[in-house]
Amino acid sequence: MAMHVPKAPGFAQMLKDGAKHYSGLEEAVFRNIQACKELAQTTRTAYGPNGMNKMVINHLEKLFVTNDAATILRELEVQHPAAKMIVMASHMQEQEVGDGTNFVLVFAGALLELAEELLRMGLSVSEVIEGYELAMKKSLELLPDCVCASAKNLHDVEEATAMIRPAVMSKQYGNEDFLANLIAQACVSIFPESGNFSVDNVRVCKILGCGLTASSVLHGMVFKKETEGDVTSVKDAKIAIFSCPFDCMVTETKGTVLIKNADELLNFSKGEEDMMEAQVKAISEAGVNVVVTGGKVADMALHYANKYQLMVVRLNSKWDLRRLCKTVGGVALPRLTPPTPEEMGHCNSVYLTEVGDTQVVVFKHEKEDGAIATLVIRGSTDNLMDDIERAIDDGVNTFKVLVRDKRLVPGAGATEIELARQITSYGESCPGLEQYAIKKFAEAFETVPRALAENSGIKGNELISKLYAVHHEGNKNMGFDIEGEGASLKDMLEAGILEPYLVKYWGIKLATNAAITVLRVDQIIMAKPAGGPRAPKQQGHWDKDEGDEPEHFDTHH
Repeated sequence: MAMHVPKAPGFAQMLKDGAKHYSGLEEAVFRNIQACKELAQTTRTAYGPNGMNKMVINHLEKLFVTNDAATILRELEVQHPAAKMIVMASHMQEQEVGDGTNFVLVFAGALLELAEELLRMGLSVSEVIEGYELAMKKSLELLPDCVCASAKNLHDVEEATAMIRPAVMSKQYGNEDFLANLIAQACVSIFPESGNFSVDNVRVCKILGCGLTASSVLHGMVFKKETEGDVTSVKDAKIAIFSCPFDCMVTETKGTVLIKNADELLNFSKGEEDMMEAQVKAISEAGVNVVVTGGKVADMALHYANKYQLMVVRLNSKWDLRRLCKTVGGVALPRLTPPTPEEMGHCNSVYLTEVGDTQVVVFKHEKEDGAIATLVIRGSTDNLMDDIERAIDDGVNTFKVLVRDKRLVPGAGATEIELARQITSYGESCPGLEQYAIKKFAEAFETVPRALAENSGIKGNELISKLYAVHHEGNKNMGFDIEGEGASLKDMLEAGILEPYLVKYWGIKLATNAAITVLRVDQIIMAKPAGGPRAPKQQGHWDKDEGDEPEHFDTHH
């Protein structure tokens, strides 16, 4: 068909068929803002202690019931490019400080919503962006003035509990005192004097049954595994850790053995048994009484291990082996050789115990400053325990952030209102058109206490006017009292509801940057998505003869 089909004039004519493009305020900017607003609206109802839970079923049909924004976003695969930017900002917050992901979403959504009003009023995008940038700079300057306390001694369990409590409270309202205490014990016990704290050293082991209050902290490691042999508990354990299977050595290459008569056959298998026994005996004589292996355990080897009273534990994952090495101070050996005293791990007791109806192996340290602490979490359902694990994660991250920077700001909307108040007056003093954007930036801060109020079933406006009134009198630490009747206020410093300074600092920074990035987009050009109905997979091209070089067509996947 040789006819030339004319393309539609305009932008579309230089792109392939099926490409879409949206440009200008109406199409691109407002569309993006709309998408981000929807996203923020979703997570906004999950903000704070009274936030609702979301039930998310991901693409693998795994069910999550949680109000942790980071988890919700990780499981919802957000497709919209602009909304993705905000999700990325929230992930950055998760990596940077580990808490406050919802704050980023709520705040960025509010900034964009208010930017839309300004743009509809007729401001240009660049003025809004400039105003937002000025306001962000100003609010990060003002933030240190909001600091109301700092953590004095993080080695003290009670103080650590008080600091971790608010972070846990927003996830597990009602169980916060119990959980915060557990987390504090775990964190403090592995927080060395030198002061570098690794989040990875607090492990969580979830075991079904009982209630949350039956949870406990153990110094050492807990594995949901059974022991292999007959020995089930060892005091004062000396541990040999092997990253290879606990089995006789196999030759590297394939070997063929030619056996001429029956005696040779008997001698051959006997020799193998003797070799195995010699190996196990050598390990036992080195003083070892617990063997941990990363591979399978041969029946023969197990028989001799029982004979020499060795306890055998098998761990499937490399990570568990590494962590165990760290806990007991041993070295993982790549082959079955008797360990030297330096390579052996030490541990006060290793025992098999039953928690609920689950067999667990516990490597326990009596001394306080172990390398690893494990929280054994009990709960009635898996979903509940997953959620508690997220709360623990937030608590441990809060501890880590406080190790980096000990400053604390008041929570429950107190910091936000204080910043909003000061930035509004800063906006008044700015001459240009940016002042509108600066005032809107201040207004965006109000969404945080407003979300807290609305989730608790209280009118947002009433609360915010009360908060402003109190803050104008100079009470910087007054915030929303969640437990009170109606829109009541409370001094957050006395109530002990404090947030790490860095959580707010990065939250404001990342949210503003994300909002500005979304606003900066004025055209969306989408090429036609590759694909269409998938052709059956053939090597190369149907047109090629066999033997030709297969061409790589689908390289872009």
